[in-house]
Amino acid sequence: MTTRLARAAVVLALLAVAAVLTDLAHSGEAGGFHYRDAWNLLYDGTNAGRLSGLEVTMLLVCAALTAPLAFRTAAVGRIRTGLLTAGLGTGLIALGTTKFPDTAPDNWGRTVFETAMWMFHLFGGAVWLGGLAGLALLAVPGAVPPAARAAFWSPTIRRFSAAAMGCVTAITLSGLFLYWEHVDGPSQLLTTMYGRVLGVKILIFGTLLLLGVFNQFWLHPRIDALRAGGDERPLRTILLRRFPAVVTVETLLGMALLFVAPFLHGSARNQAFQAETAKHSATVISPEDLPRLADKAVSTSTWVLGSTETLLLVALMIGGYWYSGVLARRRTAAASGHEPTTGDLVEA
Repeated sequence: MTTRLARAAVVLALLAVAAVLTDLAHSGEAGGFHYRDAWNLLYDGTNAGRLSGLEVTMLLVCAALTAPLAFRTAAVGRIRTGLLTAGLGTGLIALGTTKFPDTAPDNWGRTVFETAMWMFHLFGGAVWLGGLAGLALLAVPGAVPPAARAAFWSPTIRRFSAAAMGCVTAITLSGLFLYWEHVDGPSQLLTTMYGRVLGVKILIFGTLLLLGVFNQFWLHPRIDALRAGGDERPLRTILLRRFPAVVTVETLLGMALLFVAPFLHGSARNQAFQAETAKHSATVISPEDLPRLADKAVSTSTWVLGSTETLLLVALMIGGYWYSGVLARRRTAAASGHEPTTGDLVEA
């Protein structure tokens, strides 16, 4: 299993390097793709060049750290955990460089907070969608022996569910902040380009959440119950096949989410304001000369509302994970003929 995931990680890291260089090669005013110029933009003395260089460097280091795990001798050795941790860390640094500010901000407090929200958004999405992709890879025949599938999937599902719910919390909270910062009301989701792209992104994210709820409250408890009861009827096969299928669909939706995200440029607030300004202007104004709205002011009510949303969402996620564990224990107890017990949800 480790070798399969490591090989995929190495390939994806190298593809990410190619994607970064392609983006830089196409960023010039001359048009076309100039890869020699792209290499020259890395560490060119500017902050943007340093960040691009750091991104490529961390991706290459990530590939180098993960590459030994593509071979079975390293995948079962003592260095496995260290290489996996270091590879994940360098990958997250590479992802973070895409949202680090490349100029000194006027308002350090706001910029630091906004950057932190972007880190929650990106890291939560990376761990969640990357985990789904990993589960989809392990669902392909050959990774888990047929005789061990029932014993493998049940605890794996529960452990991944805990990580996934934490990631969903981080994505939702950071997404609410970014929505507050860039959108003035739901109507702008339909009247601006930023809003339409964001609307598509919200629909995909909502579908992923519904599939996650289906897994958490319907599929997982039944798999646990069948495993505990030693039930070998076809229903076990149906459930164990359905979960990998749902994970594959979630992975494809995650890829669609990654495809949509790069189109999210600017701000719905500014786009609506600039469209209204251009509409009432007596002269033609170029896009570069259109006025921009000032950033939203943060008030005490903003902090109170944000803190309340945070507490409610965290409580909802913890409660949902607890209740899904209760359902799993009840079904397990019913299948095995024992009374449900309280204990560690992962062990249950």
